[in-house]
Amino acid sequence: MYYKKFVSIHSEDRDIATYPNSSEFEIEMPEDMLNVSKIGLIQWTFPANYNTFSVSNKNVTFIFQINSPYNPGANNYSNLYDDNVFEALYYNINNYFVFTIEEGFYNPQQMCNELTNKLNTTVTNYLKTYFKNNNLTESLNTLNENGGYKRFSVVYNNVSIKLWFGNNADGFKINNEIELASNINDEVPCLIGNKSQVPNFSNWGLSSFLGLPRCAVSSVNTSITNVGDYDTIDDVEVPRFYYGDVYPGDDGFWLLPDTNLPNCKVNWVEALYKINLMGDAYIYMELDKQNCIDETQPWNLSTFNLTTNKTNGIVNSSFAKIPVPSTPLSQWFDRDSIPYKYYYPPAQRIRKLKIKLRYHDGRLVDFGVFNYSFMLEFTLMVPQILRETNTIAYPVKF
Repeated sequence: MYYKKFVSIHSEDRDIATYPNSSEFEIEMPEDMLNVSKIGLIQWTFPANYNTFSVSNKNVTFIFQINSPYNPGANNYSNLYDDNVFEALYYNINNYFVFTIEEGFYNPQQMCNELTNKLNTTVTNYLKTYFKNNNLTESLNTLNENGGYKRFSVVYNNVSIKLWFGNNADGFKINNEIELASNINDEVPCLIGNKSQVPNFSNWGLSSFLGLPRCAVSSVNTSITNVGDYDTIDDVEVPRFYYGDVYPGDDGFWLLPDTNLPNCKVNWVEALYKINLMGDAYIYMELDKQNCIDETQPWNLSTFNLTTNKTNGIVNSSFAKIPVPSTPLSQWFDRDSIPYKYYYPPAQRIRKLKIKLRYHDGRLVDFGVFNYSFMLEFTLMVPQILRETNTIAYPVKF
């Protein structure tokens, strides 16, 4: 006889002292499951308010340079504060600016505000340090009166779904080619680089989510792509969005030259790809010794792949593949599923389960302090003596 037995498992029921991370733990079921012919995941409920951007995901670090600062002297202009700003930025041309964004989930406008403020604040802090170390008190006071360095601006094109990075005076470079932040700034160690256990050509850091390529990108001040995206203000070419205002009343002109700096040009970078703020679309559940799903892995340039005709995937890597249909704007996501593991002959006894929830690249899912639950269905085969059933139809009396 075959019959079904269901087990509901809650992450908060684990031994928290031994398994502080709810994404990987071992739990003992209330009773032994004997003669198991099939195991299936039939229901789950996971918290949806996860962090797309976090230190554990190593996608919160941004690195840039100001490689062509505005030079007042080259434009027949002299001002003590602007001269000192140029001096400070010029001596830092070959060095990197590094900052991290706040962990969490962003919408496009929040990401633009975060990047704009962090870009300007990072340069402001450098200028303050430089002015203090060189006793440039008057320029330091002017910097504070102006509210700091404010030349950077990051905006979102709602039509192309791309980010644009701009500076109204200084040329800059976004350094996406750099692998390890620890080689740049000891205060920001190991926040970027190879975060996953397998080669990753897509989600390799913050810039990949922002639509930037995995190479250094320098700003431009002349049109190099679609000429229709640009216009001219006072004989200076500037980027423009024709679909509407970015800031109220700007008529799409979101980046204009600084009027206090004669002959300055705006500099900008258009993201090559669309922005991605949603993160991973699937979660993989592993049940130790119960896995039944083979999983491919990204191709990598290795001796194994070049000299053999074999795949680099993993056999029986996971038990279930769980889609993430909602966004962190909602509280929970849940859905029915039909993954299963068959046993023939039946497994004699199953009592303990070792559970692991991860992404495709091997990173553990970070649920924080939120609990989750799922239910497993066990199909058990129980030997029975053959029994006959009464199939005689008796007349119905009224």
